[in-house]
Amino acid sequence: MVRLFDRDKIAEIIDTITRNKSRSILTGFGVFWGMFMLLLMLGGGDGIKEELNKNFEGFATNSGLIFGEATTKPYMGLKKGRYWQLTLRDIDRLNMMVPELEVVTPMLLGGGSPVSHKEMKMDAYVQGVTPEYSMIQEPKLLYGRYINEVDEKQRRRVCVIGEQVYKSLFPHGGDPCGETIIYHGANYQVIGVDVNNANISIGGSSEEMVTIPFSLMRQLEERGDEADILCIRMKEGEKFSAVSDRIREIIYRQHQIHPDDKAALMIFDAEEIFTLVDNIFKGVSLLIWIIGLGTVLAGAIGVSNIMMVTVRERTTEIGIRRAIGATPKMILSQIMSESVMLTAVSGTLGILFSVFVLNMIELSQTHNGILDAHFQISFWTAVMAIVLLSVLGLLAGLMPALRAMGIKPVDAMHDE
Repeated sequence: MVRLFDRDKIAEIIDTITRNKSRSILTGFGVFWGMFMLLLMLGGGDGIKEELNKNFEGFATNSGLIFGEATTKPYMGLKKGRYWQLTLRDIDRLNMMVPELEVVTPMLLGGGSPVSHKEMKMDAYVQGVTPEYSMIQEPKLLYGRYINEVDEKQRRRVCVIGEQVYKSLFPHGGDPCGETIIYHGANYQVIGVDVNNANISIGGSSEEMVTIPFSLMRQLEERGDEADILCIRMKEGEKFSAVSDRIREIIYRQHQIHPDDKAALMIFDAEEIFTLVDNIFKGVSLLIWIIGLGTVLAGAIGVSNIMMVTVRERTTEIGIRRAIGATPKMILSQIMSESVMLTAVSGTLGILFSVFVLNMIELSQTHNGILDAHFQISFWTAVMAIVLLSVLGLLAGLMPALRAMGIKPVDAMHDE
């Protein structure tokens, strides 16, 4: 039995490839480039998707936000362009009439305001929320805790600060819990640092946010039972899109808004956004595979062509080998071995180079020792690439090998 690879054959294959050095390098470069581009695009695509998903970090996928806008249609004697406000009574109505809802919690927005700690100052955004808001957007606490029920009931002057507020007001680092910051001339005790930097900006950047109890902000701003935003989370298995029209109908009826005035209530459906992003990247991944595989196949076709030329140039050599006893199987194994080796070496170099480049991209995305996203291929992707290389190498060498097997000693002598 003739083995596909043994020591003598490997030496012979290397000698053949060396004799056709420039041709082999040019052909191998096609496989190298194709494999490099395929894995680079796959790893890069995964990293970009991870970075984009961080914009929604901690935000519940089965949630939504609603807030009022000026009406665009007159209704029941009321003119268009009327401004109206969501209220706490809307929460009671929604909880009673829409059983699919798990949480409905209000939010008040204070806009940009100066905050300070000792000699340090900055402009920050302020929001008032209830403890239930953590079920809508889960905090990522570096220090301390979030707003709790006691804070809300007793209207405690406490706050949770965002990452940029923490860095600006406490530049020396350390745990700031127990320290006080000044907002609107009053002291607020820091109880937590939230480093969730999701880019779903509700009333301002989460990095520059100061969060205080809803009840306290309601009192300070003299907002009565008003709410700027209602944050909603669905029960397990329920979809926000299935109840959004019902929510709109209930609220419109209470606030005397025209049923067809869609612009009067803005609805943000987180699930739709997550689904859209996921579908976009599925399409991008498919496109990457099509382009990458096309490039790799082009390289494999180049290997097949070069092997055909090699067989044609070695017709006499192959004929002589047949004349002195080489079997068709020996000829087949040699040509196939040359094809597999050329493809495997070129493709493996492409894999290694893509991993190196992706690692450089990862290093450039690392800030303060924290990696923003993983620009790297998985273990199984690498295994799949190696299997693909092996199959392509065999296919690339198949036709040249069959042609070589058909060469007869007499025909080879005539060519000579």
